[in-house]
Order: sequence, then C-alpha cells, then structure tokens
Amino acid sequence: MANVPDDVWPGGMPAVGQMAERSRKVHRSDIEHFTDISGDRNPLHYDEAVARRTRFGEIVVQGGVTSAILHAVVAEELPGPGTVFLQVNWNFKAPVRPGDTITGRVEVLEGRSDKPITTLRTSVTRDDRTVVLEGDADCYTMPLA
Repeated sequence: MANVPDDVWPGGMPAVGQMAERSRKVHRSDIEHFTDISGDRNPLHYDEAVARRTRFGEIVVQGGVTSAILHAVVAEELPGPGTVFLQVNWNFKAPVRPGDTITGRVEVLEGRSDKPITTLRTSVTRDDRTVVLEGDADCYTMPLA
C-alpha cells in the first residue's frame, strides 16, 4: 500500500478485506418511527389483511428500516465516525418483519489514498440467514477533530 498522508486518513485508511457488522432486533414500533420520519404509510406496513394477500403474507417493515442498520455500521464501526454515504447500489432481496433480528455487514473493497473515500460491499441478513439486502456503497469519511 502506498504511503497515505495523515491529513487524508487521520485515523488510518481502512484495509481491503476489513469487515464490520452490527445486529439488532426489528420492532413494530420501528415501522411507526420510520413513518413519522418519511410519511410512508403503505398498507404493507400496517394492514394485516392487505399484507396477507401479498407475496409477503404478513406485515413487512419499510426498506429504510432495513437499510438503516448499514448507516449505523459505517458511522460507528467501519470506516467509522464522520463517515457518510456518497452513493449506494442496493438490491432488496427479501422482506424483513417485526420480530426479525437483522445483521448489517460491510467489507472494504477499496480505499483511496488521495481522498478519504471507501468502496464497501454491503449486506443485511435476517436471523434465518436469508440475505435481505445486498450491494455496494461509496463512503466519505470526514475528520471530526
């Protein structure tokens, strides 16, 4: 790896292959909190009868609730504090329901030495090991000092 100036990555540049993850149980109240933020009142999230008639078969949480765990992983774990998403490319593969425990995981695919930008492989899985979201993301890590 080339010399990386401390002013680009004050805490050190993340290494290719480095991984981090975080898990949390999803609650029905997460649907309500996300609705308060977004205004998303889709019947799939609230109406049991409607949800039962869909391919999901029951209430599902909003995609924003599912992907939010990745925001926590990059901001708290890897690359860490000061990190924001620049671009994401996510495919939602399966539903998440209240009561599921989800795990968000990131893996460093590339780090730039000229700018604090990292490319990550991202995924979210349910506790039954079903991949519910996968894709990649570019992040920018700004110094907080």
